[in-house]
Amino acid sequence: MEIRLRVPGSTSNLGPGFDTLGLALTLYNRLTVRTTSAAGIRIAVQGMGAGLLPEGETNLFFRAAAAAAQRIGSPLPGLEVEMRNQIPLARGLGSSSTAIVAGVTAANHLFGGPLSESERLDLAAELEGHPDNVSACLRGGLTISSLSDGHVTCIRAFPPPELRAVVAIPHFELKTEAARAALPKEVSHREATFNVSHACLVTAALLCGDLHALQPGMIDRLHQPYRAPLIPGFEGVLKAAAEAGALGTCLSGAGPTLLAFATDGAERVKGAMVEAWRAVGIETEACVLQVDSDGVTVE
Repeated sequence: MEIRLRVPGSTSNLGPGFDTLGLALTLYNRLTVRTTSAAGIRIAVQGMGAGLLPEGETNLFFRAAAAAAQRIGSPLPGLEVEMRNQIPLARGLGSSSTAIVAGVTAANHLFGGPLSESERLDLAAELEGHPDNVSACLRGGLTISSLSDGHVTCIRAFPPPELRAVVAIPHFELKTEAARAALPKEVSHREATFNVSHACLVTAALLCGDLHALQPGMIDRLHQPYRAPLIPGFEGVLKAAAEAGALGTCLSGAGPTLLAFATDGAERVKGAMVEAWRAVGIETEACVLQVDSDGVTVE
């Protein structure tokens, strides 16, 4: 059997929506998965992660597929996997979520689809540790997710079609573990209230199309102030994006990628972000992306 998967990258948090808001983007990893008579797995990686990602059973794709097979109650067959990756590693664009969602989806498809979408999402969130990126990767669009007692409640919606996500990806990594370690163990009730109100404002702005509410809404006090020192040029790049007409700016996931929302001025915003990072000696890849509406697809 052969399965072809297209798996979207994603951005998460969108400022104040920590571990809750996710948005699928038109940046993809593509996988071809074949069953073989030989046990185990062989993985060939092209593009992002080539020469870096493990090509055996420690690969996150295989671990997710094995977890899904265990949940289903059937042994996983031997696999050959070709990965063609566009999504950079450790940049805050959901690369680990793509591997997890692809592994769970592939295993479920191999066994005839016994796991529902809800069960696949619960398993993916368990493996990832939080539901924001995996929800967007699995379902597409804008996702608002909560995780309680191992179960994800997720609502999917679609922002206005003219919305563009400008992502500026610097030429350095920021491991999620380091970004998590920078966070305080406790925050004040006042800060929590601030973020709840702003996360609601961002969500409503994207659902209702009131995009001019994004800039004030995307201010965060739970994670960005603590992660900003890990990212040289953070404040300058976001300021340059806003001055170029961005509708809202934030850290993408745990970073170090920075994101700006725009519509018809997206290319101008992209150029401003690249130049601002170049001014502090950091080279950057930047692109203008749309919202992916499909999530993971099996071809």
